[in-house]
Amino acid sequence: MLNVMATRKVIAICQSGGEFVTDKDGSLSYSGGDAYAIDIDQQTSLSDFKSEIAEMFNCNVSTMIIKYFLPGNKKTLITVSKDKDLQRMVNFLGDANTVDVFVMSEEGAARNNNSNMPGSRSSRTTVSEAAVPVVAPMNVIVDAVQCMDQVEVVDVANEVPARSICSGGNDDNHRKAAQQWENTITGVDQRFNSFSEFREALHKYSIAHGFAYKYKKNDSHRVTVKCKSQGCPWRVYASKLSTTQLICIKKMHCNHTCEGSVVKAGYRATRGWVGSIIKEKLKDSPNYKPKDIADDIKREYGIQLNYSQAWRAKEIAREQLQGSYKEAYTQLPLFCEKIKETNPGSFATFTTKEDSSFHRLFVAFHASISGFQLGCRPLIFLDRTPLNSKYQGELLAAISVDGNDGIFPVAFAVVDTETEDNWHWFLQELKLATSTSEQITFVADFQNGLKKSLSDVFEKCYHSYCLRHLAEKLNKDLKGQFSHEARRFMVNDFYAAAYAPKLETFERSIENIKGISPEAYDWVIQSEPEHWANAFFNGARYNLLSSNFGQQFYSWVSEAHELPITQMIDALRGKMMETIYTRQVESNQWMTKLTPSKEELLQKERLVAHSLQVLFSQGSTFEVRGESVDIVDIDNWDCSCKGWQLTGVPCCHAIAVFECVGRSPYDYCSRYFTVENYRLTYAESIHPVPNVDKPPVQGESTALVMVIPPPTKRPPGRPKMKQVESIDIIKRQLQCSKCKGLGHNRKTCKLS
Repeated sequence: MLNVMATRKVIAICQSGGEFVTDKDGSLSYSGGDAYAIDIDQQTSLSDFKSEIAEMFNCNVSTMIIKYFLPGNKKTLITVSKDKDLQRMVNFLGDANTVDVFVMSEEGAARNNNSNMPGSRSSRTTVSEAAVPVVAPMNVIVDAVQCMDQVEVVDVANEVPARSICSGGNDDNHRKAAQQWENTITGVDQRFNSFSEFREALHKYSIAHGFAYKYKKNDSHRVTVKCKSQGCPWRVYASKLSTTQLICIKKMHCNHTCEGSVVKAGYRATRGWVGSIIKEKLKDSPNYKPKDIADDIKREYGIQLNYSQAWRAKEIAREQLQGSYKEAYTQLPLFCEKIKETNPGSFATFTTKEDSSFHRLFVAFHASISGFQLGCRPLIFLDRTPLNSKYQGELLAAISVDGNDGIFPVAFAVVDTETEDNWHWFLQELKLATSTSEQITFVADFQNGLKKSLSDVFEKCYHSYCLRHLAEKLNKDLKGQFSHEARRFMVNDFYAAAYAPKLETFERSIENIKGISPEAYDWVIQSEPEHWANAFFNGARYNLLSSNFGQQFYSWVSEAHELPITQMIDALRGKMMETIYTRQVESNQWMTKLTPSKEELLQKERLVAHSLQVLFSQGSTFEVRGESVDIVDIDNWDCSCKGWQLTGVPCCHAIAVFECVGRSPYDYCSRYFTVENYRLTYAESIHPVPNVDKPPVQGESTALVMVIPPPTKRPPGRPKMKQVESIDIIKRQLQCSKCKGLGHNRKTCKLS
């Protein structure tokens, strides 16, 4: 890149008022409009540049958007949004003395984002971030929007209107956005492709001119509309053009006697109309809030929406962007077939209820099944997360762990509700998919029928009660009886008891609980410590005691849970596919025998081993002395400290023995931690499932089973959140917000 001296002027040919045309090779060309030349250099500020453009084109600086092409690239527009972007534009020119600059407005951008033109991007974004659509110049006349074709037609006269908060066209701020619609209805002989297109144009025309209207006739052959004001002669009549499918305005009385836009008009804002307006902004900002939608519509169109109207409009806009939630359920049979077709060996099954409504869906990709069987530890974490989509539901997941302590999703399911029956079904499907003879350790809740289902389906498995669920239940049962500080001590002692490797350490921790509350001590004793305490548990958990280990997977779900069901599953498939590929590439660079996390753990233990004294006992047994005296049996991979058994990596005592007898500690590490085994975990790939968001082609074998959405629908408005006291908060010591001291809060602060 050549540096351009500040003294060297570059001529910016500023163009506006024309339109972009996409050529056959995908490149863009600009035709029509006006052009002016402005000289700039690296010292020119963006504000000065915009001010000069605004003066030439008589446009608004605050809504101005500036774009340009990189040299040799006519397919992607680059956005200039700050001084550094303008300097980059000058730098990118090299030896060129001129640059074509395209000037447009935010309004033009908003109404042309439906085009199929390539995306534009800021000069500071990466290729993967470049997803902003090209926008049209600011004085292009908007065409009648056709996105309402599939939105139900409402009776204008009977619909409760959203009232205008402005007095028609006299308020420039409120009419700024609506002015572009003044000519959507031009008069007799104007033609439209459909009645929906005509109704949409009429709706925009009424907003631009500030009047309310009602239908006198409104059917599939003709539409007659008159001004809602009594006695006003304004009316329009449209019907099908003979021998065609076009709709034509046959009669129109253009004059109002009701003072038209001067009166306070009853502007209508149907959900479909607002949805079509906000659709592109929602595409760029998925977290666009109903309150912000209402504020924007009020500011730009002078129409007051309540929260419920804005929320429903957002739902319609999301459905227009992402596809119908209802149609996604009808596509499930084909979708499952596509998964098995593109990923042979995968499992994708679903069930419906007697009324054909969706019941549950199970998915396990072949790459996940193979990776679990060949490379993962026989350890699975079972958990669930709620789905806040239109039809709600729950996602059940089985997550394993790879040799580098990363999550490895094995299978997941979408069910209507979390019930004992659904968990039992999920475990049956999981057993069928994994078909392993190894004894699996499950870390899962003990409630919702999981305890019984696990013992029924996986007869010889180990069931470790999730420590987090246990601690939350303990805290809930204690709440109201003890202060925050007392509960904090008991919960922390409970965690210490769970992680304690030896019986004496476990007993010391629960005695601490007994000192605060004998009732809490009894609760701990009756909670079956053999299912959660290291000192008693027989399965191999590798010191991972909570079922929310798969938090990364659940964050993927939270990013996709508002999508239609097929798209949500495909979004999760995409995340899993990307993770597998990334870890394949990363592991090919590793030069050690163990994975990085286990190599680091081994080296830490090695450092401690240097200070230990080894005494030979008999056979393969050794006595190791340091801060304590421990017995190591190298043939049975056992140490009295229990660290070796709990982690799968030799403890410092065992390593001290290996160094004494000339053996390698790598030979005594679990095979699951080797790089070779890790590569087996990610040897298979997940393949894309094509055309997930497209409706099935007629003739495809999709109707083997009819699937309709479940009866449960998300209620409108903001979900009522039940505040549950987090166990992480309980584990922390109280801190006063006033004096910042520990052990008390503001209410009990002595400085008050």
